[in-house]
Amino acid sequence: MDLNNVITFIAVATLLVISPGPNGFLIAKTVPLSGQKAGFANVGGFVAAFYVHGTLSIFGISLLLVQSAMAFTLFKLIGAAYLIWIGIKALINAFSKPSTALIESPQQAQHRGAIQSAFWEGFVTNVLNPKVSMFYLAAFPQFISLQGSAISAYTLVTAHAVVNFIWFSFMVLALSRVKSAANNERFKKWLNSITGLVFIGFGAKLAVLKSS
Repeated sequence: MDLNNVITFIAVATLLVISPGPNGFLIAKTVPLSGQKAGFANVGGFVAAFYVHGTLSIFGISLLLVQSAMAFTLFKLIGAAYLIWIGIKALINAFSKPSTALIESPQQAQHRGAIQSAFWEGFVTNVLNPKVSMFYLAAFPQFISLQGSAISAYTLVTAHAVVNFIWFSFMVLALSRVKSAANNERFKKWLNSITGLVFIGFGAKLAVLKSS
């Protein structure tokens, strides 16, 4: 594969990764409330979802999804419903009465169940996002020749995953510095309220997304 194509793809992927979206807000919600390990679990979910989308694009399944109006609508509505559900769950947590689960320390929150939950939350948020499939479907023809192999395609997916890992790892480490604020109930309510509204907004935006 042409090195210039890889570099150009990395530049495009970087712009996509650093632009505001559900991933950044999910990290911003997870780390202060559940700790650093849960934040990295979110990132692991993002990366795993990229390989799912990349595989579907390589084998043409995503193309069928985008070309079929009914399949695309169903897929995006499932993704939108999931984002809205995350938002509603955050709002419920914001206005529910404090419990022992809410006042536990970040170290106590970093148990296996919380980390697994964070991974799957990151994974599902991305795997149900048709925008990621559309990105790969648009990018692969631009950066891979007709004679390009699956290895070349997975090289681009890996480049995207590495950019994603680096960017959100920095975000996780930065947010880990506000652990003390996470023990403040007013901060928790504010954070859950903001992220809840943002995820509902992302879900609503995804619900009206049109295939191009």
